[in-house]
Amino acid sequence: MAPESTSTPKKEKKDKKRKSEAADLAPIPAAEGTASAEAVAMEVDGDKALKKQKKEKKEKRKSLAAAEGAEGEAEADDKKGEFSVPLDAISPIASPLAGKKLSKKLFKTVKRASKARQLKRGVKEVVKALRKGEKGLLLLASNITPVDVISHLPLLAEEAAGVEYCWVLSKEELGQAAGTKRATSCVLISATPAKRSAPKDGSASKGASAEDLAELKSSLEECVEEVKKLETTIKY
Repeated sequence: MAPESTSTPKKEKKDKKRKSEAADLAPIPAAEGTASAEAVAMEVDGDKALKKQKKEKKEKRKSLAAAEGAEGEAEADDKKGEFSVPLDAISPIASPLAGKKLSKKLFKTVKRASKARQLKRGVKEVVKALRKGEKGLLLLASNITPVDVISHLPLLAEEAAGVEYCWVLSKEELGQAAGTKRATSCVLISATPAKRSAPKDGSASKGASAEDLAELKSSLEECVEEVKKLETTIKY
């Protein structure tokens, strides 16, 4: 029978020493309510606040970048829609001629009129509307050649009651605002509500909404007031 192994006093002392060293190295958790526990809590809260702040800054940078991108796209669209017209291409009878700021406002009104179906495009439609007694604002392109095709329109506008007229630089811009693929020599923004016949099948007629008509009326009145202030150097 093998004798029972017994640990020597020397081995027991070494084990005790190792256990005591391990206990010294192990971190002692701070008791709740003590200064050390509050310090740990403050450190954790500080880390959370820092992470939150970094996240907010990142989101803010993203939103600013998106806003700048949208503005850049809008500016690019505006520049894309602009056409340069040489001075020698402008008709000598183009008076009063709208400036850049007023032209933008006029083109926006043309777009609204096209949407509300209150726009007459081209010489034939404009002459027909003026002879019928429609009121509104006549826009003429200054770079039309030969200018004889529209030279009679200012006289018709002056003879008609409730019609103002104004020249804009580009026939291309005028056509673009009017919703056509080709350049347009003239348009009439009609202030007279269009009469739309009801469909034969008895369904409701598709006309402009009251909101669109109200926006057009307000914009048109504003444009007419500004056109009246322009200086006219040529009297027909």
